[in-house]
Amino acid sequence: METGADAGRETGPGAGARPYDVVLYGATGFVGELTAEYLAGHAPAGCRWALAGRSRAKLAALRDRLAADRPHLAGLPLLVADSGDPASLRELAGSARVVASTVGPYVWYGEGLVAACADAGTDYLDLTGEAEFVDLVYVRHDARARETGARLVHACGFDSVPHDLGVLFTVEQLPEGVPLRIDGFVRAGAVFSGGTFASALTAFGRGREMLRAARERRLHTPRLMGRRARAPLGAPRFSTETGTWALPLPTLDPQVVARSAAALARYGPDFRYRHYASVRTLPMALGGTAALGATVTAAQLPPVRRWMMDRYGAGEGPSAERRARSWFTVRFVGEGGGRRVFTEVSGGDPGYDETAKMLAESALCLALDPLPKTAGQVTTAVAMGDALIARLRAAGLRFRVAHAE
Repeated sequence: METGADAGRETGPGAGARPYDVVLYGATGFVGELTAEYLAGHAPAGCRWALAGRSRAKLAALRDRLAADRPHLAGLPLLVADSGDPASLRELAGSARVVASTVGPYVWYGEGLVAACADAGTDYLDLTGEAEFVDLVYVRHDARARETGARLVHACGFDSVPHDLGVLFTVEQLPEGVPLRIDGFVRAGAVFSGGTFASALTAFGRGREMLRAARERRLHTPRLMGRRARAPLGAPRFSTETGTWALPLPTLDPQVVARSAAALARYGPDFRYRHYASVRTLPMALGGTAALGATVTAAQLPPVRRWMMDRYGAGEGPSAERRARSWFTVRFVGEGGGRRVFTEVSGGDPGYDETAKMLAESALCLALDPLPKTAGQVTTAVAMGDALIARLRAAGLRFRVAHAE
């Protein structure tokens, strides 16, 4: 990985002459609309951005809603592209410096846009929590993205920004050049949308494919020399640090953290991260485990999986009132070099309002901020790091040191 100042960075050929700094693809979906609303209120003057999706009529209706109290957006550009039309995706990628996609499940609908961005030298962002998709992108498109200078940054929402950047923030509170041990404990009060449910069910139902993609990735990943970076699955336990039951979370998040640790020497010569759900009582822990197990089992049966998806359609989600009552907290306990630190990342509605904020700020960060020079498939900590932490803090997310010993 190269490092160095990267202000006003141009990626692929002709990137500086492209008409748009940021294009939001999938703008008319539930999270897409929230992201568009955030950009409408926070994209700085001079930032050239556009909405993209399959239906011009739906895009125009969204633009009208955005322009109702922001007349300057009446001419916001609209781009029509479809995941099933490679030519439209190539045209989309060639028009932008950064493309942010909310169109999932990504393993079904995402790879064409990644390929187009990798070829065009266009930075790509998404919200995926699908490990299979991330591994397939690495195997098939990382090398090409490195050639063209494109940064492929997955998981730019609640998966996995609070965890990836929260660990980076914690690492920065600990001594350099020593083995580091960090545990993360996730708590949230929120509901999910149909799109999120569809992505989760898709992942649950593709266990064999996920394992196959992980094996293929390992064959393509260079061995880390002279250092270790790992994220083993912890055991269920009562956490004296948080006063809650800790259940191991086998999500994409710890994989992302481990990849950041492998890429950044600041994580020390021997880094270990464990990722947990934090549950207040043992009955809640047992009930949550049983419910998850039942959902995973049901997802193995295609007719049941389709029925479950139909029950909560994509594009639907919680009301603004329900989202306003939602919250998340991720607490980290880090140790190394004789120092112990307790940190916390927290915010409002994790799956939608804060996810839209994280995706939008990530896109603006890649497009506008001076950043380390990176290319290929990279994490948020590697691609944006402290610059994105600063943006998210300014936008209302909290990164804090709770206690140090």
